[in-house]
Amino acid sequence: MKGSTIAEREAAGRTAREHSKRSSHRTVGEIRRDPLELLAQSSAGRIERLVPLRYGRMAASPLAFFRGSATLQAHDLGQLPHTSLVQPICGDSHLLNFGGFATPERHLIFDVNDFDETAHGPFEWDLKRLVASFTVAARQLGFSRGAAHDTAMSAVLQYRDRMAQYAQSGTLELWYERITFDRMIEAALTPEGRRRIRRGMEKAAARTHDSMLDKIAERVGDRFAMRDMPPGLFHVHGSNTLFARDDDWFRLGDWNKLVDPVYADYLHTLPPDRRELLERFTIQDLAFKVVGVGSVGTRCLVLLATDAAGRPLFLQAKEARPSVVARYFKSKEPRHEGERVVRGQQMLQAASDIFLGWATGPGGRPLYVRQLLDMKLSLNVELVDAELLAGYARVCGWALARAHAKASGKAIEIAAYIGRNDQFAEALAQYASAYADQVERDYDAFVKACRSGALDARTDEDFAADFRV
Repeated sequence: MKGSTIAEREAAGRTAREHSKRSSHRTVGEIRRDPLELLAQSSAGRIERLVPLRYGRMAASPLAFFRGSATLQAHDLGQLPHTSLVQPICGDSHLLNFGGFATPERHLIFDVNDFDETAHGPFEWDLKRLVASFTVAARQLGFSRGAAHDTAMSAVLQYRDRMAQYAQSGTLELWYERITFDRMIEAALTPEGRRRIRRGMEKAAARTHDSMLDKIAERVGDRFAMRDMPPGLFHVHGSNTLFARDDDWFRLGDWNKLVDPVYADYLHTLPPDRRELLERFTIQDLAFKVVGVGSVGTRCLVLLATDAAGRPLFLQAKEARPSVVARYFKSKEPRHEGERVVRGQQMLQAASDIFLGWATGPGGRPLYVRQLLDMKLSLNVELVDAELLAGYARVCGWALARAHAKASGKAIEIAAYIGRNDQFAEALAQYASAYADQVERDYDAFVKACRSGALDARTDEDFAADFRV
């Protein structure tokens, strides 16, 4: 609300309670949909031979299923009243889409790190995705319902408190705000939490392009070539390809025909200094990478380039499919889905990859481009106890508040809507519990379909066995 006073903006935030009372957020609504049908719709257009791998990964656990089924929660949220406080949101802010990575200045920060589903939507959609993921994870780890409730509360209360703080901040102060690992150590409540953060910093420092080169590439003649490691990494036109013979990308017959126009298109989306920087690298090889859980089967290329000293740069060009948020919350259609991801990431993140850009691939498929690995660090959920999970929830709540405050410019309105008491947090914790029940029902139906053969599900090990000699 440009030109409005702080008092008027606070009033607007409180008025949003008329659209959606804070206590109303406890309900999941009446859910009427077939989870298998919506999953089938989200699998359309993916590489057909990789869809069973997507389902195999999702079948591993309720949390894996939740990660791979963002479309279900977006559908369900779309049936509920919302706050009318609309802004750029992550769209898939589950607990494993946060992590550590290096800024261009080589400082390690913690932030949201996945923006495939970013779009304009109600701010609370991100919070509901976050608290539901923590509750699903807590139950999967065998924690009590009380511990799961406390973890969800931790995330929302931290979001509330940080948003109240950001409501008092200046615009540039918000833009420059970063959650460094040093600040995380200071905020950690336990010695074990501080030890975990320090160990994470050490691990992240070792995850560089140089360290990846030895793991996945080898010198062949005067060039570097990536090794085929199917199903995770393979050459589009090689003997281990999982592309169908009639696929338009495969029919190009040569990886240079695939990458050259994409790379040229991508360069036009970068500032002049970044284009100048990339001119100092020579493209060596191109391979296909299977990533994540929800993205399995979408197109993702890894480009290996080296500079004059033979030092590597790995870029990832990933398919940008329409956001599940936009499917169920109508907003202005983006000019380009890859640009949507890039713009959303730049608005929501404290610091973004210097090589972030977009392009259009063969067949008109939109892509976005970023570095593949740059001191990235993520949580291993299986190795945390209830106390550490609650601590991690607080950091994620902090990071989400920072992202929302920066991207929206509505910290004052959101803080006023939430208020100072625990009502909003209690409602979201109750929502998380109720929605985790729904996730478990959907997961049971999904696993039953996999076991009966109604859905073809294969693990990474199943696929790898196909390529063993």
